Amino acid sequence: MHVLGIDIGGSSLKGAPVDLATGQLLAPRHRIPTPQLLSPQEMASRVREMAEHFQWKGAIGCGFPGAVREGVVSFLGNLDQSFVGVDVAQLFTEATRCPVSVINDADAAGLAEVRFGAGLGRHGSVLMLTFGTGVGSGLFLDGRLVPNTEFGHVPLHGGAAERWVAASVKDAENLSYSEWVGRLNEYLRLLTVLLNPNLIILGGGISADHADWFKLIDVPVEVVPARFLNEAGIVGSALAAER
Repeated sequence: MHVLGIDIGGSSLKGAPVDLATGQLLAPRHRIPTPQLLSPQEMASRVREMAEHFQWKGAIGCGFPGAVREGVVSFLGNLDQSFVGVDVAQLFTEATRCPVSVINDADAAGLAEVRFGAGLGRHGSVLMLTFGTGVGSGLFLDGRLVPNTEFGHVPLHGGAAERWVAASVKDAENLSYSEWVGRLNEYLRLLTVLLNPNLIILGGGISADHADWFKLIDVPVEVVPARFLNEAGIVGSALAAER
């Protein structure tokens, strides 16, 4: 089965058709820039643009940067708050004229890693974290998703942790990898105390450069880079449509 996977982020949409049997992209990834404060209707237009780019007529899976329950947004941190209460699955379905499923974006990335990547065959609790505009989280217990966790919003230094440790913060504050990983270690130690995971998988755009900074991680739990790197959200979004 082939599904168009779309990963909606704070700064862009990224998408590609995905082979659900293998997790492989069937075409080069396409990116559409998105200003942070797009309205729901404007975002639906970008999703339609993505489908039109691939001349897509089948099922679509979308990863969305917020908590989504049965297609309806209940919480989000880095997009316009007018999305809260919107049935984005229905909105995107109407815009594309294709059946669209919507899932939290970090949950989607975790699905890809647990099915095909760094979390394959791992038992116990597996925590997926994505670092981009904010920090997303996906928690799995023996391969089963615990949906809509928001560990990027646990309190740290007087605010949400993602305001301290997101990849966008590293760029905005011009932090070196050593400085940023110092913050990352503090955050991971906090989550280790709260969750005691068996494995932590780190993804998002910054994971593409993991060779430059992974050696600096110092926490009492196994930590590995996402195997799909920044494509995990696309693959997992497509898998969500299967679910």
